[in-house]
Amino acid sequence: MPSAIDLDAARLAPARLRSRRTLVTGVALGSVGHIAAVTIATIAARDIAGSTTLAGAPGAAVVGGAALGSAFVGWLAARRGRRPALVAGYGLGVAGALVATAAVIMVSFPLLLIGTFFIGFGNSSNQASRYAAADLVAPERRATAISTVVWAATVGAVVGPNLVPIAGGLVASVGLPVNAGPYLVPVVFVGAAALLTHLLLRPDPFELAHASSRAAADAAPADDLRVILRRPIVISALVALVIGQAVMTLIMTMTPLHMATHGHDLAAVGVVISAHTLGMFALAPISGRVTDRFGTVPVIFLGTAVLAASSALAAVAPPDNEAILLVALFLLGWGWNLGFVAGSALLTSGVSLVERARIQGLTDALIWSAAAVASAGSGVVVATAGYATLGMLGVAFVLLPVLVLANRRSRFPHTPSTTPTVIPADMDVAGDI
Repeated sequence: MPSAIDLDAARLAPARLRSRRTLVTGVALGSVGHIAAVTIATIAARDIAGSTTLAGAPGAAVVGGAALGSAFVGWLAARRGRRPALVAGYGLGVAGALVATAAVIMVSFPLLLIGTFFIGFGNSSNQASRYAAADLVAPERRATAISTVVWAATVGAVVGPNLVPIAGGLVASVGLPVNAGPYLVPVVFVGAAALLTHLLLRPDPFELAHASSRAAADAAPADDLRVILRRPIVISALVALVIGQAVMTLIMTMTPLHMATHGHDLAAVGVVISAHTLGMFALAPISGRVTDRFGTVPVIFLGTAVLAASSALAAVAPPDNEAILLVALFLLGWGWNLGFVAGSALLTSGVSLVERARIQGLTDALIWSAAAVASAGSGVVVATAGYATLGMLGVAFVLLPVLVLANRRSRFPHTPSTTPTVIPADMDVAGDI
């Protein structure tokens, strides 16, 4: 006789499949718009401000917007549901892109900062989508669901930068500034993500959550946020996610400048950064399957080891050796991806359905805050101690999640997300996403 969970899966399978596909498509669309806007940000800022001194300010504004936006999306999801929260984040991203477009046309730097700040909200919805996908599947398949949504950002990494010159040429043909065009890309693509999410992400992912998540939610009321943060599994996941983001940003931010300073042309810089992006997103499905097969904690350890190796390699690489830097940056991206997928799955396993949106929003806010601090601090480190010191700092930082996990692992609850899983050969691990 079929179990209650089997009957639940059969009844809700079509709606869950549609929701997973909607989430993946939304992230693909949203990432195209976001990356196009980020690509033009420093150039637009330089042209408006008249110097390179403030060129990095829009990038910082985007990261700040993503941090505050993550907290906002999580707060709204906890009260209204995943769908309204994602739509609101995407909608504010579109509004920000319109403001940024107006800023370029009006040659207003303060307006550009306001616009790019709200563009970051759209990226918050992209990031929150991975958690919505995790709600829809069994615990032993959450990492794969998360990784598929993360992988969708590969579309943006490839398509977004290539739309910048096309959009610039189109607006120039009607007499508008070339730099205004790329900011219209998120208006179209992030707007499409908002519309798609509003129309097709029904019922809300909370209503379609896997039976194991709903059972856990019914078993006990939500704890206070401070109580949740003291759980060993939650603090371990949070530290792994935040430190992984900080180390990746610390080294990635300054590598283009390091290469340019030592005679590499923009083509070489582009190849290295493309390899880094490939490691960050394209291998996400592998990270998800490995996590579901071997458990979140071993994969977080693997991710920290790869981050440490890549940081050390970047530190010792001869400045004129593009090939070694390429390998280092590729591994930096992949190490981040392993920790990001496994850490996100670990965080989800440590909280009930009614608690997830709040703690997930807070975690992503801390992740983006760490990215902002690392981005700003990387320049100071390179200016005072050199690029090699940056790499060695990365090696030192990744010891923190290792120590936290080693100290708290024995107190983790026994769940499919934290322990190895035997996956039957005939199981569709990808979940038909």
